[in-house]
Amino acid sequence: MRNYLVFLLASTIFSFASSQDAAGEVPTAVVEEEEDPFYKSPLNKLASSASNFAYDLYRAQANKNPSSNIFMSPLTIATALSSISLGGGQRTQSLIQRSLYYDLLNDADIHATYKELLENLSSSPYGLKSISRVMLERRLRMRIEFVNQLEKFYGNKPRVLSGNTRLDLSEANDFVQKRTNGKVVKFFPEVPSGISVLLLGAAYFKGQWIHKFNPGQTTMRDFYIDEQTSVSVPMMSASNVPVRYGLDSDFNCKIVQLPFTGGVSIMFFLPLKFTENLTLIEEGLTSEFVHDIDRALQSVTITLSIPKLKVNYAAELRDTLQEMKLKPLFQSPDFSKLSSKSLKLTHVMHKAILELNEDGAENPPTVDIQARQHFPLEFHLDHPFMFVLRSDSNGALLFIGKVMNPKEITG
Repeated sequence: MRNYLVFLLASTIFSFASSQDAAGEVPTAVVEEEEDPFYKSPLNKLASSASNFAYDLYRAQANKNPSSNIFMSPLTIATALSSISLGGGQRTQSLIQRSLYYDLLNDADIHATYKELLENLSSSPYGLKSISRVMLERRLRMRIEFVNQLEKFYGNKPRVLSGNTRLDLSEANDFVQKRTNGKVVKFFPEVPSGISVLLLGAAYFKGQWIHKFNPGQTTMRDFYIDEQTSVSVPMMSASNVPVRYGLDSDFNCKIVQLPFTGGVSIMFFLPLKFTENLTLIEEGLTSEFVHDIDRALQSVTITLSIPKLKVNYAAELRDTLQEMKLKPLFQSPDFSKLSSKSLKLTHVMHKAILELNEDGAENPPTVDIQARQHFPLEFHLDHPFMFVLRSDSNGALLFIGKVMNPKEITG
């Protein structure tokens, strides 16, 4: 697992001219090298560490499915792992905390800071609903300190299965549905067999654009899977859209950031060529690097088109986590602070639902035209692209995905 640090200076990352986009040159952003005050906050540092695990998890899943659409809210799995570490002995706790990059933090009370992060995310009107949970084998006797700490810091109690398959299925699905305000239903088609420790993460997002799209301008347009193959999909379009824009010459891609209401923004990464591999972009993403991109993008107005999406993505992540050097959790971990009985991780289940449509704020803020660059820029998400959706206040990675073929995406 590589630990990608910021490997390009912001002043050299972005060039705002291309034969496709501009008649002239836009000045590159200049950012002086200095200690970033953003990371002086323990909450922001923790959000960065947990998000770096989330980028690792996405990368590992994407490597297993290089030509498939992927949509994840991997922070939910980071949260579940962080919570289960409360039940780990020193060996197992250290393994989990290293994978979450906690070894790079100076915070002595990580779980209290994580509680603050979860409260921050849940209290803001992000349009995000998410839940993480620990489920345990039937009739297990848990240590009361573990139960109390899990509820104190992570907001819910672990669930011990009753052994009644019908009752357990109903309880588990009702719990997820209730905690996501009815947005994630039927998380489990059936209760998996052979559960010792099961971690689940579920999330739903439907944001409201700061500058909404006109449904009348949504039309069927071609999305090019490659240079020879295209599919017709509904595309939301608009002109003179205020965005933040950049061109990364190393990744050979254009980047556009669009804001949602409630302090969330989405960053799209679009390769300049249809045949460009997204792997290079995926391998370079870290919380710190994306934060630097966020600081370096320039305010411009552009002509824009985005596929209208409604995604329902589900994945069992057991094999993926084992490939991330967490195999000991599935073999012979030490969960002695959870129970006196020997336990091991057996299932890691994730479900993410994402909607991107025309909806937006009824009264968008006034745009300062004088503060924005004016060039004939166009940005059309009409071939495979990536996106990251983050909290503006702390940088937490809320959603990440890649669209290889929007025709295959179903609601």
